Amino acid sequence: MHPLRRILLLSVALAGVVAGAACLVTAQANARDLPYTPVVTPNGSTLEWKMVDGVKEFHLIVEPCKHEIAPGMVINAWCYNGQTPGPTIEAVEGDRVRILVTNKLPGPTAVHWHGVLLPNGMDGIGGLTQPHIQPGETFAYEFTLHQHGTQMYHSHSDEMVQMGLGTMGFFIIHPRKAETKIDRDFAIFLSEWFVRPDTATPDVSVMTDFNIFTFNGRAYPGTAPLVVKTGDRVRIRFGNVGQESHPIHVHGHAWKVVATDGGDIPASAQWPETTVAVFPGQTRDVEFVADAPGDWPLHCHRRHHPMNAMGHDIPNMIGVNQAGVEEQVQQVVPGYMAMGEKGMGDMQAMAGHMPGPANTLPMMAGDGPFGPIGMGGMFTLLKVRDQLASYDEDPGWYQHPAGTVAARVAGEASSATTSTVYVCPMHPEVRQIQPGSCPKCGMTLRPESETDSEQH
Repeated sequence: MHPLRRILLLSVALAGVVAGAACLVTAQANARDLPYTPVVTPNGSTLEWKMVDGVKEFHLIVEPCKHEIAPGMVINAWCYNGQTPGPTIEAVEGDRVRILVTNKLPGPTAVHWHGVLLPNGMDGIGGLTQPHIQPGETFAYEFTLHQHGTQMYHSHSDEMVQMGLGTMGFFIIHPRKAETKIDRDFAIFLSEWFVRPDTATPDVSVMTDFNIFTFNGRAYPGTAPLVVKTGDRVRIRFGNVGQESHPIHVHGHAWKVVATDGGDIPASAQWPETTVAVFPGQTRDVEFVADAPGDWPLHCHRRHHPMNAMGHDIPNMIGVNQAGVEEQVQQVVPGYMAMGEKGMGDMQAMAGHMPGPANTLPMMAGDGPFGPIGMGGMFTLLKVRDQLASYDEDPGWYQHPAGTVAARVAGEASSATTSTVYVCPMHPEVRQIQPGSCPKCGMTLRPESETDSEQH
């Protein structure tokens, strides 16, 4: 063989090896070369892809899985790639994508690419636009992306069951050339569930009265914070294919809704607000500059959605005088606490003292730097810091500058006299000069003279 021909063939072979290796690099590993800021899905992940014959190829496996709502509660869910919501798919306008879907569910399924403009036969409606994907089968969806924006994917076969058990995820299409640089780009799926206490499988026949509400499949205090640096331009994408609407509210900042699942909103049509409503079947993109350092709540503003496992069979005790009741009941049920007269704030303390049924969550949870936070469900924190070592690490609680924290007015008269000391019957080390509840167990504090007489 002629030397020049041998060199040419070796060069071609080497180029093929290099190209083949490059095809296996994931989108996340290539982040520094991407024409967009990669999306962060808190408590979730981004789906890897490889280039096959000029097409970005993804692989989804729909299967039963165990999913943790928060520490102490694990449910039986139906997931994509072992998680709900499924991993976020990211691509760029103009890309041709191929998505392989393998069905490991006990029944047939199909995947709908919600909001994506594509050929009818790729829309993913079992029985209408395609045959159902039977258990054990793999189907290929392939189409070119002719738009950009925040879209979703979800099951479109036996929807009440499959979506009710968690088969959903984000499909995010970035513009080929972004007009505005985004520093931090987050995606949050809004979901609601009904899981009876002491069970593990969501009841998908419940359509209106849900008891667990989640951001990306997690309820507070199991939700990951959104960590940003002061001055960052932040985008948050919200998606909802559930049964209820969710007005999502941010503290300390005002954002603008810059896009819907139908496309970008012109700047002239945007307005500032602090709450955005996300209805079933919708996505909403908001943007703002994080200019206020601190730990800022981000939550649904329906009052019971940032709560966990609320029951409706408890009698309304607001304003009911329960004097003497607690002591009498304690003779029969040691540790009983009379609650509800002044509100539900004692529920978090009760959960620490009297565990509830297995595999459920206390209605209120979370401890902050100043005491119980008393939240749950669709609640997390936007943590804005002037200095950050890493976006990937929780920076801990915000250190407030001196003089910037609300506090009790000095010298204000107390309703109790200093001659009386109040003690917890269960935790005698808890002593204070004001009446109230024990911070450890929630029981009503009693005058020390009464507890002494009982012990003797």
